[in-house]
Amino acid sequence: MLANITAWVVVALHLVFALAESVGWSQMARRFGYSREATETTRALALNQGAYNAGLAAVLGWALVTGHDATATAMLAYVLAMAVVGGVSVRWTIFVIQGVPAALALGVRLLA
Repeated sequence: MLANITAWVVVALHLVFALAESVGWSQMARRFGYSREATETTRALALNQGAYNAGLAAVLGWALVTGHDATATAMLAYVLAMAVVGGVSVRWTIFVIQGVPAALALGVRLLA
């Protein structure tokens, strides 16, 4: 039960990320301190990131609904790995925001 609840939190977070990156990029870019020019230059990249996050949320949600535990575990491990990459290559807060919930969900799932 707790394993699924923590995994659903990861799904919800990635849906929020998808919306923020694909629909709300201008506001997000301002929050990150991007110039107007940088915001426009990175808009397509943000849309692509948003699509990836939506897809990730969809596959993880599908795995949870259908009871495919191995897929859910693999997706959580993938989120954790990508959070490490984002934390190292872009900003450490990416690891905190994406990686910590994924690590918690993965840990609970593996210990269940």
